[in-house]
Amino acid sequence: MDTSALNSAEMQQFLNQEKEKAMVNEMVAKLTSVCWDKCITSTPGSKFSSSESACLSHCAQRYMDMSLIIMKRFQSMH
Repeated sequence: MDTSALNSAEMQQFLNQEKEKAMVNEMVAKLTSVCWDKCITSTPGSKFSSSESACLSHCAQRYMDMSLIIMKRFQSMH
């Protein structure tokens, strides 16, 4: 068995996993920034108001839905 090929395959898998983690982290950061700017209009207290909480929840859901739609479209192109 060629260990350099195995190491190369393992390295590629590791790199792909790290790339996916980076993409998820970037998505979470973008989602947090976008939804915070949209939903939190005043200085936050120790708790979000019910309207802020609902806005954040809906914003995050719409963001995730759109990300999934975009991902599916990119996958169908290949």
